[in-house]
Amino acid sequence: MQQRMLGATGLDVSVLGFGCGAVGGLMVRGSAAEQERAVGRALEVGISYFDTAAAYGAGESERNLGRALRSLGASPVIGTKVGVPAGAADIGAAVVAGLEASLARLGRDGVDLFQLHNPITAAGGGEELTPKQVLGEVVPAMQRLVEAGKTRFWGITAIGETVALHEVIGAGAVHAAQVPCNLLNPSAAYAVPPGFPAQDMRGLMTAAAAHGAGVFGIRILAAGALSGAAWRHPIAATNVAPIASGSDYASDLARAQSLLPLVQEGFASSLVEAAIRFAITPASMSSALIGLASLEQFETALAAALKGPLPEAALARLARLAGLWAGMAGEG
Repeated sequence: MQQRMLGATGLDVSVLGFGCGAVGGLMVRGSAAEQERAVGRALEVGISYFDTAAAYGAGESERNLGRALRSLGASPVIGTKVGVPAGAADIGAAVVAGLEASLARLGRDGVDLFQLHNPITAAGGGEELTPKQVLGEVVPAMQRLVEAGKTRFWGITAIGETVALHEVIGAGAVHAAQVPCNLLNPSAAYAVPPGFPAQDMRGLMTAAAAHGAGVFGIRILAAGALSGAAWRHPIAATNVAPIASGSDYASDLARAQSLLPLVQEGFASSLVEAAIRFAITPASMSSALIGLASLEQFETALAAALKGPLPEAALARLARLAGLWAGMAGEG
């Protein structure tokens, strides 16, 4: 498995990362035996980054990942996340308390990467934080946690408003960013036309890399829409919000099916393969995080990643496909 540098941290992470989220559900709702088999297989083939969060299954993901790694005697690069509660009187204290609780669930003294999970917007409010709050309260708390030996690096989940996210990234104050980027909304890495129906991230992935932050790609399969099929694994989340370009999941699925010429013309064996190989194509991508429901799904993702980035001919075909970036302008 190819390893890439995580920004300026000096950490190497596998180009395919093991996502422990609740949408795929393996590390939240799977059996302990299946979880351990999948984690063991991932380690065996060179997966070196495992990504979890306090919010995944109300802490179950962290507990299950910690248990599996202890059973296997493994200590890969681990990242987890904190969501500052809405209306928190002391944001910094909430960040510190969040990591202490995560470490207890993981059964570890520290993690390699600790990340903010809240949306970042200009006005803030509720669970949303402003750039001023992130830079003035979250980052100093993260620095204190580094000094205490609880984490080595910190980052953000790059969800929220584009301008606010660029403000935080542009300050050069984070070591890593988890950035949404997929075949249905590639705007974090590629220019999209005026009228694009989804959020235009305006090259946020490229900006993060330019400021020394490592980039994790998230929402690679658009919560499953980029499988091209409506069927969902029994332990996967049954209902998901649209997280690509459409106003609902069905729209994302329909747009994903418009990409089938990539498969029919031999650029990939499936839409899943195309989506994963697309995700690892940008040079600014450190690791693409894939959520899983089963060991079989991991093997599919692994086979795709081992084929490497999409060739230039495939990218050119994507740009011409009706219903993709230029074709979607004016919709919505």
